[in-house]
Amino acid sequence: MPRDFGSTVWESGLRSYVRLFWLAAGLVVPSIPAHAEWKPIEKVETYAISGQTGEQLYRSIGDNGPLIRGATTRTIAYTNFKLTWVRDYQHRGKDCVLASAKPKLTVTYTLPKPSNPLPPAVRKSWDVFIAGVTAHEKVHGATMIQMVHDIEAATIGLTVPDDPKCSKIRDEVVKRLDAISKARVQGSRDFDRVEFGQGGNLQMLVHDLLIGG
Repeated sequence: MPRDFGSTVWESGLRSYVRLFWLAAGLVVPSIPAHAEWKPIEKVETYAISGQTGEQLYRSIGDNGPLIRGATTRTIAYTNFKLTWVRDYQHRGKDCVLASAKPKLTVTYTLPKPSNPLPPAVRKSWDVFIAGVTAHEKVHGATMIQMVHDIEAATIGLTVPDDPKCSKIRDEVVKRLDAISKARVQGSRDFDRVEFGQGGNLQMLVHDLLIGG
């Protein structure tokens, strides 16, 4: 009963970009119960910004926001995750089956937070802005949670014939994870493109912050 402890660890960042003025033959996958027994861990981390006007706060985001690997500009907010699995591969004669796979998913949202009290009008604009940014990042978090459910559906119960060492099945699991991960990344990029496009939700949030205080 080979077991695979934590054989896959993904850490990925989905960026909210802002420039300042951003699935073989012989394989069987039976149905599994939806959303099996696990829950994601969601955490919020903040980074400090300063300013007493919307423009000053936004400039401070540009100076202090997360700088993601490979990026040349800082971001307003950042959603990343860590995903590990405990998989139970079992022999069925000469075949191998992935009998179970238990994920552990931690999603972390990094958001800006003013370090000092704000004037009432600016606080009102900021509250609307950060609520919108948080909602945007929660969509990224939801896609990560759905990705794990998709992986469960695509891999738990997977059977590979003539695989006495349970090696072929591991390769197939990796292929399926890779395909699902790539689809999730592309979907998130498309979402960001719309949100930050002309007239997009986050573009408007930035605009309203700048003129609202």
